[in-house]
Amino acid sequence: MAINVAKSLCMRIGPRHSVKCMNIRTVTSREILWCDKIKYLGIDLVSARVFKCSYDNAKCKFYRTFNAIFGKVGRSASEAAIIQLLKTKCLPVLCYSLDVCPINRDQIRSLDYAIHSCFRKKFSTRDQSVVEQCMVFFDCHPVYDTSV
Repeated sequence: MAINVAKSLCMRIGPRHSVKCMNIRTVTSREILWCDKIKYLGIDLVSARVFKCSYDNAKCKFYRTFNAIFGKVGRSASEAAIIQLLKTKCLPVLCYSLDVCPINRDQIRSLDYAIHSCFRKKFSTRDQSVVEQCMVFFDCHPVYDTSV
């Protein structure tokens, strides 16, 4: 089977992840390059000491989806409609792969911040207690509760 060098990359995971390696050569003398990040099935895998995923791209897509919805119907639709759209269209984008990829406390906080910022934008507030009360009222759970 021929290896498509244009679509192939190498990445190290483990204690020696940051050590530079020579490029791997195929039978046809083409090189497969090393990288620090690989996208596989929509998930960003990162070179690290342990198996690790990056959720930065998921957050960007989440914000893009919410802003598209909010830009179209933000002021004219009811709060319940906006939050329902957030829960059905935006949260799956943010929570994709959380069940199978390891996630640490800082990443959970970062993803929760994304959800909280959408609530802050919709309800025009900076008060965290107001955001948490709105999330309880609209039955929108934090990322940790959604992923576990």
